[in-house]
Amino acid sequence: MLQRIQTVYLLIAAITAAGLIFVFPLWENNAGESVYAIDELIAFGMFIASAAISLVSIFMFKNRKLQFVLGRLNIILNLFLLGVFVYWSLTLPGEMDISEKGIGMFLPIISIVFIVLANKAIKKDEDLVKSVDRLR
Repeated sequence: MLQRIQTVYLLIAAITAAGLIFVFPLWENNAGESVYAIDELIAFGMFIASAAISLVSIFMFKNRKLQFVLGRLNIILNLFLLGVFVYWSLTLPGEMDISEKGIGMFLPIISIVFIVLANKAIKKDEDLVKSVDRLR
């Protein structure tokens, strides 16, 4: 059902992954210009993929097991994106010109938190359905 709490959590994760990347910069370069996710193709693609998985997962409410698996896949994708950001920020000074990290680098953490909350709610629903089936 679309009125469940996991829908709200997944929608917030999708908005974080697709909407806030245009608001918050990932970092500032040496010239003082803000670099957004749309400027980095790898980061932009991974953010959009994360948002798409969240939106698809919302409409998989009839298949809770698949919804749960999509949530785990989305968590792995966001952890990989976070790893890419850590790698980019820790490279040698001549290779990447990141002078100041922005809040956009922490957006995958926010997405992970909401996806974990959604997975907990999906698991709770699945356990409730199993307990009702056991009583029949």
